[in-house]
Amino acid sequence: MATSAVGGDKYRSYLSEEELKTTKWNSGPPNYDVVNKLFEEGRTKIWPVGSLEERVQNLVKTWEMEVVHKANPDDFKTLDAKKFVLGINGKKYFTLEDAGKVGGSYNMFLHSSLPPQFRVYNPDEESYTSSQEAFKNIFPRGFAVEILQVYSGPPVICYKFRHWGYMEGPFKEHPPTGELVEFFGMAIFELDENSKIVKVEFFCDRGELLASLIKDKNSDGSTTTAPSGCPFMA
Repeated sequence: MATSAVGGDKYRSYLSEEELKTTKWNSGPPNYDVVNKLFEEGRTKIWPVGSLEERVQNLVKTWEMEVVHKANPDDFKTLDAKKFVLGINGKKYFTLEDAGKVGGSYNMFLHSSLPPQFRVYNPDEESYTSSQEAFKNIFPRGFAVEILQVYSGPPVICYKFRHWGYMEGPFKEHPPTGELVEFFGMAIFELDENSKIVKVEFFCDRGELLASLIKDKNSDGSTTTAPSGCPFMA
């Protein structure tokens, strides 16, 4: 498990000044100052330094940073790049190579078997760059994550998480509402004998996130969910 010695970032390991220079990045070195501020202002839990919950939270944030931003599998330190797989709701599993083909983390998490005409967000039409830009526009202050509860520690870590941000930018044809968008779920991380992640499984409802992005603000300041052909949002 990644330790609390986070170097250049309060909540993520392997972002020291030297590592920022020597790592190959997808779109340049990441900077988490803005989303860290959102995290500190909006979190519901403050875990003691060194606690299991704090160490799991650091691991999750560090792993997410590597998967989203690192371009060279040899630079990954939280996971075994050759063995790693990621599953969504026990249905579809992705290797790192698969993740590159589908366009990164947002497209993996929002993967859908629905016919294209029913998709509010269609991963098949999005690239890594377009998906990253889309959600940066929706959440200009970032989409923070916190650990709400840890049910078991390594080598099999099971935890409940909360993602949140403020919709201060448009999503497709839907204008920003300025409202808080929250997204809850559970995950299981499996670590090997070298404390490297080899398998991750997420269990969550993608509709919980997408439904919050298709609201239109009324003249009185209230919001209405826009009509959708998507069955789970009907």
